[in-house]
Amino acid sequence: MEIPVFVSSPTTLSDKQTVSRTIVMRLLRKYRLEPRDLGRSDYPTELPLREVLVIARHCAGGIILGFEQYRSLQGIDKPGTAKQIYQESIASFPTPWNQLEAGILFGLRLPLLIFREADISGGIFDMGVTDVFIHPMPDDATDGHALNDVFLKWQANVRQKYYES
Repeated sequence: MEIPVFVSSPTTLSDKQTVSRTIVMRLLRKYRLEPRDLGRSDYPTELPLREVLVIARHCAGGIILGFEQYRSLQGIDKPGTAKQIYQESIASFPTPWNQLEAGILFGLRLPLLIFREADISGGIFDMGVTDVFIHPMPDDATDGHALNDVFLKWQANVRQKYYES
């Protein structure tokens, strides 16, 4: 029997991002965990945000995949405030759904596993926001043993949560 876990990930990915997502999905299958995600395994019948909550309530854990979905070449951070900064370098942003879905999963007290691409930050992707360590997005060069250890610990928490219910 597979234990359902919520996966927060954009549906449109680059080839490199698809490789990273595939690595994560392969590890979920290895540990007999069923990925549930809006737009891939589940499609909304009502409002999408409500559907996220409905799906998450039936899950025992969550994974947040912070892939770049928007890139800004320049801009202004905190405009009109005393902390206003002119951004002259590239800034990368994940899908806002990562933040919403992570908040729902955190509120449900589900064990979280968070990955982010190198330039992704803010909200759930900032160190110290939750008690969860933020991991770099896996790729072909990732140490498989270290990544396996991360999944081994997290899936143990997921199983404990599942069998508590």
